[in-house]
Amino acid sequence: MTSMMEGWTNKDCEQSSVDVMNTDETSDAVKERSRDQRLAFPGDPKCVICGRYGEYICDETEDDICSLECKRTLLSRISDSSRGGHLSKKLPTIDECYYVKDGDDKSGSQYLPSDQSEVLRMRLGIHVKGSSVPAPILSFSSCHLPQRLLENIESSGYEMPMPVQMQAIPAALTGKSLLVSAGTGSGKTASFLVPVISYCANNGLQNSSNGRKPRAIVLEPTRELCIQVEEQAKMLGKGLPFKTALVVGGDPMAGQLYRIQEGVELIVATPGRLIDLLTKHDIELDDVMIFVLDEVDCMLQRGFRDQVMQIFRALSQPQLLMYSATISPEVEKMAGTMVKDVTVVSIGKPNTSNKAVKHIVIWVETKQKKQKLFDVLMSKQHFKPPAVVYVGSRLGADLLANAIAVKTGMKSLSMHGEKSMKERREIMQLFFTGECPVIVATGILGRGVDLLGVRQVIVFDMPNSIKEYVHQVGRASKLGEEGTAVVFVNEENKNVLPDLVKLLRASSAPIPRELLNSQYTRSFASAGKGQKKRKQRY
Repeated sequence: MTSMMEGWTNKDCEQSSVDVMNTDETSDAVKERSRDQRLAFPGDPKCVICGRYGEYICDETEDDICSLECKRTLLSRISDSSRGGHLSKKLPTIDECYYVKDGDDKSGSQYLPSDQSEVLRMRLGIHVKGSSVPAPILSFSSCHLPQRLLENIESSGYEMPMPVQMQAIPAALTGKSLLVSAGTGSGKTASFLVPVISYCANNGLQNSSNGRKPRAIVLEPTRELCIQVEEQAKMLGKGLPFKTALVVGGDPMAGQLYRIQEGVELIVATPGRLIDLLTKHDIELDDVMIFVLDEVDCMLQRGFRDQVMQIFRALSQPQLLMYSATISPEVEKMAGTMVKDVTVVSIGKPNTSNKAVKHIVIWVETKQKKQKLFDVLMSKQHFKPPAVVYVGSRLGADLLANAIAVKTGMKSLSMHGEKSMKERREIMQLFFTGECPVIVATGILGRGVDLLGVRQVIVFDMPNSIKEYVHQVGRASKLGEEGTAVVFVNEENKNVLPDLVKLLRASSAPIPRELLNSQYTRSFASAGKGQKKRKQRY
């Protein structure tokens, strides 16, 4: 393996050989100054010195760097620190730091009494199914996690575990295979990353003699989700013997292969790209003991089942952690074929939306929907930017975004699958910086892009599935913060109206008279009323 250009890995370089990383073959010169580098887009690695796009990795420290200037600054700070100087807080601790678990407690958590556990689960809407399920935790420190991991969790903004984390983390730490259902924005990503990082950190020393090999794999249905999960994994694993590799389309495979061959603990990948990599190159997966499938129902919808099973069969009976905002019979069947004993953890009721989201359902005919949308966007009382407007087609997204700009005068852009990755990044940058207060999107933003800061979602075209609706409105709330979902419905949405009424009732949201009186919900609504009366009599 030839050395990188002045100790760098160029993440974007193209090369003719996939087996040798030779920077002489690339025409892209390493940027000399920080100001020559572009700003980091959402999901991009960031330079540890200046915060710009971390296009390179410094082989001496494994830190993301934007230019030679910042590399020199970084190495200078390390040199000063070794002589007793002050090391910048922005500089991540290098990978040689490690933690050795104390004690003989194999359970991984300090249990609450069984009666208190049941009360806590009932109050928080935690439902479990399985044998010997550990009690939920009330603090991360009760799990005997590595001290550095606890510090990283705290610095990430988690003061105490969220419901899915309370139950899933201690269960995963005992080695149980899990099928977890939790809503969008519930903190489920951290609930599987914390056990993964803890396992990798506590077993990191065993890799030292034979070289570092992957110990865990996380599969995601989209490139965007992979980028986000890997970024969060790097943040939670900072300062521990824990390295990650991102294996997705859109970037040269050679750089991804080189990263794995250099030694990593976690691979975050899309199924197709990982199979492509495994088919063309010899990568040892014998040490992979945790296999995470995130957004499983989306995986099945996209036809990834066979690819997922192909990867799973290449592993040596790993612990399985399956996650999704919604769980269908197909997902349960898939879990049953992969492991014999799976513990089911669900937060809240199935196919119900985040309780922090306020639903405002408006009955409006199709011809009047545009004008109603304009009214909402031009209302100081009802418009809460930044907002995402969901539509059913790519053409519809383009046309509606243009109509919003013309009618309201505010900048509005469309987001859909035909946009290039560069266009998507530029649009999201304008959105997050406030230059574009409205994005009109297809289901591409229903999952896969972290919409921190978004507190309003407008469902212009009601999706055909209540599951997809749950994902879309869930984007209005992140980590329990309150948000608003404005929803347009009419008779054309007949297939989903009964399920919508059921969901609104479960959320204690007001239901328009027209929706209750619709021929598609009348019998359902009257049945619900009858049930309430019988409960009152008895």
